Amino acid sequence: MLFINLALFILSCIVLVQSNNYLVKSLAKISYFLKLNEFTIGFIIMSVATSLPELFVGIMSAIDGVPAFSVGNVIGSNILDLTLVIGIAALLAKNINIESKIIRKDMIYMLAITILPVILLVDHHLWWKFGLFPNMTPGLSRIDGFILLCAFAYYIYNLVQQETRFSRIVDKTSRKEAIKFMLLFLISITLLLISAHFVVDYAELLSIDLAISPLLMGLFIISLGTSLPELIFESKAVLSQHQSMAIGDLVGSVITNSALVLGVTAVISPIAVNTVIYLTSTLFMLFAAFIFFTFSESGDRITWTEGMSLLFLYVLFIIIETYIKTTSI
Repeated sequence: MLFINLALFILSCIVLVQSNNYLVKSLAKISYFLKLNEFTIGFIIMSVATSLPELFVGIMSAIDGVPAFSVGNVIGSNILDLTLVIGIAALLAKNINIESKIIRKDMIYMLAITILPVILLVDHHLWWKFGLFPNMTPGLSRIDGFILLCAFAYYIYNLVQQETRFSRIVDKTSRKEAIKFMLLFLISITLLLISAHFVVDYAELLSIDLAISPLLMGLFIISLGTSLPELIFESKAVLSQHQSMAIGDLVGSVITNSALVLGVTAVISPIAVNTVIYLTSTLFMLFAAFIFFTFSESGDRITWTEGMSLLFLYVLFIIIETYIKTTSI
């Protein structure tokens, strides 16, 4: 049964990623038809679109009663985006130039929004540890989810305020093409929803077969599948000289995962987690975000050597989390 579940899980991930690729392509063409600028496409539309696998997996995991899958998926995806994804993009482009005056504010907000779920969790853990609310378990409540959704709404509002700083995209889409891609969008989002359901179902079976927690399953395995859209989009963006779109997608995806995905999941079903594994992986995520921010601010670019450092940082994350899991058994 293990190999059957693994094969079906991989197949579900392939359908999930492929349907999201078509969705991203259709959204890009629709955006060109609507004459939206590079900022709106890269920072808002694509950052949310490439995070739809995480969002749909979060919704399905909450409905199925295993929201810990979503937590692990979000943390794992963010770490992948901040290390492996941007590292590979930097290697492909040799250097990723960053308009620091435009992006700095959003990077600072990215750091703040990744810290927020940690604060919310620690707050619950302290109340529970000191017995002030014995019925409260460590995790994220529906109120916490609402707070995260408000933080995401505030982020989108701020993005809209700085839209005029970016130039317009030169690509154009005819009305006939726009209609075709609207149909493709509807088909893609339907497949995305169905495949996300199966990803969660088979991930749950695999976590039982492999005797690992849903949090770790999301952290290591599901996140690899759901992060492929970011890798594909950012690689294509830097190779086509749309580097600001690549950075915008990265920053937006991390914020979307941390605020929108976790917020929606917690509102549907409160999340209880293994505090030790959650905190260590989240602290590593914050560390990766800080390193990425530092690289971006030094010389207003990410060089290929810094990209290599980010790749090694992900390898270090795998080693640390594997060690913690082994010693905690």
